[in-house]
Amino acid sequence: MNRAGATPIVIRAAVDADLPAIAELYAHHVLTGTASFEVAAPTVDEMRRRHRDVVSHGMPYFVASLSEKSEGLAGYAYATAYRSRVAYRHTVEDSVYVDPGCVRRGAGRALLAAVIAACETLGYRQMVAVIGGSDNTASISLHAALGFRPAGVLPAVGCKFDRWIDTVLMQRALGHGASTPAP
Repeated sequence: MNRAGATPIVIRAAVDADLPAIAELYAHHVLTGTASFEVAAPTVDEMRRRHRDVVSHGMPYFVASLSEKSEGLAGYAYATAYRSRVAYRHTVEDSVYVDPGCVRRGAGRALLAAVIAACETLGYRQMVAVIGGSDNTASISLHAALGFRPAGVLPAVGCKFDRWIDTVLMQRALGHGASTPAP
């Protein structure tokens, strides 16, 4: 999944032992960027609760490292229900976070591809990306490279770092998407 000659990316299901590293990585994004609209970094226990909630619903939650021998986390990604109302039951939302030192090394792409494949296997038909910041070109480009198309921008719906922040919506069909007859 990565460029020729690049370090191989290893993707696997996240386990409890990964949660401290996941919490640390997420804290970096919360405290320094707009990918998350949270303003206080959650504790490891809160991240553990969130992880359990995702996997208890049968959803994918993956971590990436840059090699099998690597002890550091290059990133993590997961999918959740897009909305709780029953009519949305065939649509999921993805989340991808990459360690700043691993950007543009293939981890985000490998993680998102794994989440997409898992959700297709689970029978979902649409995936939505809710991207914090219309200036988040890395996330927008990553999603576009994996088949997501712009679905809209919600201008100035968030406020963080004393500025208004847009939310960019992107969407991708999974499997046969909307061409699948509704159940």
